[in-house]
Amino acid sequence: MTKTIRLTAAQAMVRYVAAQRNEDGDAIIAGCWAIFGHGNVAGLGEALYHARESLATWRGHNEQTMAHAAIAFAKQSARKRAMMVSSSIGPGALNMVTAAALAHVNRLPVLLVPGDIFANRGPDPVLQQIEDFGDGTISANDCFKPVSRYFDRITRPEQLLTALPRAFRTLTDPADCGPVTLSFCQDVQAEAFDYPESFFEPQVWHRRRIRPDEGELARVVAAIKAARNPVIVAGGGVHYAGACDALKAFAAAHNIPVAETQAGKSALPWDDPMNLGPIGVTGGEPANRVCEGADLVLGVGTRFQDFTTGSWGLFANPARRLISLNVAAYDAAKHGAEPLMADALKGLEELTAALGSHRAATQTDGLKSDWFAKVDPLTDAPTDTNALASDMQVIGAVQRAANRDTVVMCAAGTMPGELHKLWKAGRPGSYHMEYGFSCMGYEIAGAMGIKMAEPERDVVCFTGDGTYMMANSELATAAMMGIAFTVVITDNRGYGCINRLQMGTGGAEFNNLLEHTIHETPSRIDFAAHAASLGATALKVGSIAEMEEALARRGTIKGPYVIVIDTDPYPSTPHGSTWWDVAVPEISQRAEVNAARAGYLENKKSQRAD
Repeated sequence: MTKTIRLTAAQAMVRYVAAQRNEDGDAIIAGCWAIFGHGNVAGLGEALYHARESLATWRGHNEQTMAHAAIAFAKQSARKRAMMVSSSIGPGALNMVTAAALAHVNRLPVLLVPGDIFANRGPDPVLQQIEDFGDGTISANDCFKPVSRYFDRITRPEQLLTALPRAFRTLTDPADCGPVTLSFCQDVQAEAFDYPESFFEPQVWHRRRIRPDEGELARVVAAIKAARNPVIVAGGGVHYAGACDALKAFAAAHNIPVAETQAGKSALPWDDPMNLGPIGVTGGEPANRVCEGADLVLGVGTRFQDFTTGSWGLFANPARRLISLNVAAYDAAKHGAEPLMADALKGLEELTAALGSHRAATQTDGLKSDWFAKVDPLTDAPTDTNALASDMQVIGAVQRAANRDTVVMCAAGTMPGELHKLWKAGRPGSYHMEYGFSCMGYEIAGAMGIKMAEPERDVVCFTGDGTYMMANSELATAAMMGIAFTVVITDNRGYGCINRLQMGTGGAEFNNLLEHTIHETPSRIDFAAHAASLGATALKVGSIAEMEEALARRGTIKGPYVIVIDTDPYPSTPHGSTWWDVAVPEISQRAEVNAARAGYLENKKSQRAD
């Protein structure tokens, strides 16, 4: 006879979650972020309280940014570990939808458990309930469906017996990895059921290493051998598969240079002779020049996002072939690619064995030295100490202060492009960029998540004043929890990145920089004072020299450390880059827009549909 234990559904969920392990023996779910409300405090809150020794619970200040911290933790953990995030129903749940989309785009695991309305419908409409006039099964949590890799609504306690294993299969599957949403009806959380005791025994979830199909492997090997100028595009999948060393060996053995996407950056050290550096819209001249002439493009663990491909105008060789080595069939077959569906590590190992002594004829002599001769001076300390600092000079100051354990991170605005081009990443995991969703508000919470994943690392977060204003509250969480990281706020008084894009498409400066917005009272925000009020150690510096002095002290600071510097919103690295498809109006009263439209149409000619 099966031995059972009587638990509430919430208690059963928490017990099961705490028992799941990865191959290293670590709990897959490192803990739970939770803001309690009427939809989760009585059921899930009670269960988490009694399980606090086996599953830590932390309280943040916003559901979206709690989830951002969880996602950053998973990314920095190379998807081996993740976190759970719980909210009440209504606004608490909907706050997490943006974070779910971020995780979905970036293929990152997070377990989202929003409370839901009553399954028994007794108190309908309960506080915060969304009522659909034509569908009684709808709740606010249906918004999670398009941004979840697995979605389930728990309307009976016994449904956990199937829902939870499905959830962890998704969280741990390399191909399907992404956000899981278990919408947990609040009355069901409190209902009891006799669960099999065996359901709660510790379980190890093994990483699946998909090996290449023989036919696909043979076709790809033949294509590589026939190519004269092949190039590799390394994406985030290289990191998640633990394939950085394999990529380094493969590139060197077969003389195929490597270009790095935002997610793939740091797969190879910046000074590796085979590393051409950043690719695409935020890329540099070495990678983009080689990619323009490449007759074969081998993507490894990349989804070929438009910033990577220059909106599919970068790979200009009419004879080029596209190969996609990817664990996900969806990504492996994009844009007519020859697929090599496989784990990045196993795929590279079997490719190199099949290629034997083959070496490509690709020549890249002088490209990197020429590039660094152009861009290195941009990061030097300024000689004019009265001028506003540029973003490039801020990056240079942080680079000079960095060490082997430094992780730089960012998400949106100006800095992702500048960091992709200019930051010299020394080892895997030292560059953490959320540029799949490019979500403003990820930065501070994400820095906290990175530090939780790797407490020994020196984490430096770049954020602009606009992003800081969107989501700064987890500074208070980090201060309360004693989590130390450095935040560099570059105050250019508005949305400088989009202002430049607006100008670049012929538009007038409007509604981006604060000086071009409608306001009765000019904005004078003291970011250092605000950060200090949240519990951070904070100061504003007046120059790059002062900034370097401040950075040198970061190892002595307990908790979050914020350094604010005013920057010039206009300059950016003038070298590198490639076209990006941003539609320009066909008709405008501005001559600048009409001129930009003509250039847009000319660039469209290079865009490939295949």
